[in-house]
Amino acid sequence: MKSYTITLIPGDGTGPEIAEAAKACIEATGVRIDWDIQHAGLDVMEKEGTPLPQRVIDSIRKNRVALKSPITTPVGTGFRSVNVALRKELDLFACVRPCKSYEGVRSLYKGIDLVIFRENTEDLYAGIEFQKDSRSAGEVIEFLNRYTPKKIRPDSGISIKPISVFGSERIVRAAFEYARANKRKKVTAVHKANIMKFTDGLFLDVAREVAKGYPEIEFNDRIVDNMCMQLIQVPQNYDVLVLTNLYGDIVSDLCAGLVGGLGVAPGANIGTEGALFEATHGSAPKYKGLNKVNPTAVILSGCLMLRHLGETQAAERLERAVADVIREGKFVTYDMKAERNDPTAVGTKEMSQAIITHLR
Repeated sequence: MKSYTITLIPGDGTGPEIAEAAKACIEATGVRIDWDIQHAGLDVMEKEGTPLPQRVIDSIRKNRVALKSPITTPVGTGFRSVNVALRKELDLFACVRPCKSYEGVRSLYKGIDLVIFRENTEDLYAGIEFQKDSRSAGEVIEFLNRYTPKKIRPDSGISIKPISVFGSERIVRAAFEYARANKRKKVTAVHKANIMKFTDGLFLDVAREVAKGYPEIEFNDRIVDNMCMQLIQVPQNYDVLVLTNLYGDIVSDLCAGLVGGLGVAPGANIGTEGALFEATHGSAPKYKGLNKVNPTAVILSGCLMLRHLGETQAAERLERAVADVIREGKFVTYDMKAERNDPTAVGTKEMSQAIITHLR
């Protein structure tokens, strides 16, 4: 039987508890994994002066696959978060977030099955910013005011929005390749090209060109504000969405809301130097050590990881087990009960054990 070496980042806050639950469920599928455990986050920052030691990045580069539990975003470091730093260091350009309805999850909607492809490296999240009243901001404002009739006020902070042909082409192609491999019928490019003609307009032009290479897959596009309304009114009309960084961040959370929230929203960041699988919710440090939080999103991220490895049957068995436990509603955490104070709610560990039981 084939075995895999995979980097496991337990995270901080409630992260280690969730990571242990996900690890147990993945191992219960029978797939052989040698976990290369690497610590990152707030606790590591306190000990080593950085929340992301180089050894963590080196481990992912070597193993090319990692599963990460939630990490608290640190304050006062040279980057916004460990998540952002990993995406930049490893060029994890595609954030992939399936949003799927599971029977038993409280939601206003049923039958949702959307997949979001968010570009991870460009746009306003590229981190090219100039602080108000700084010398660099003043120089940028002076430069820009020479070339535009719409003058920028001198007390402005500045963020730059780069959108490239290269970045747009690879995220759109990734969305179409996913659609083809998974027999999806439609890809929708989401933009604001009616206003930002040289950035979002470029993204849309590239998307239209890439779409020509996939004639069997329907392609359309939507302006982002209209897309948000469409997702609330007729989400069943959409399938795979591909977006630039900022819109992808916002719309993926909206789609998670359609299926019950971030507690059931898995995620993957895939790029040129590997793939990192993670839940999209935070570390909930106030619940640390209480065996209370929902492990579903990290376990489902493990399903995405198994599919990435080619272990499709194991992934399907694990997802079915998760769905069965949620549908029965007996061994689920407090947030998945009809009433959050329901005394029959179980803990993180107990829910993962119920999932393992259903696997058998």
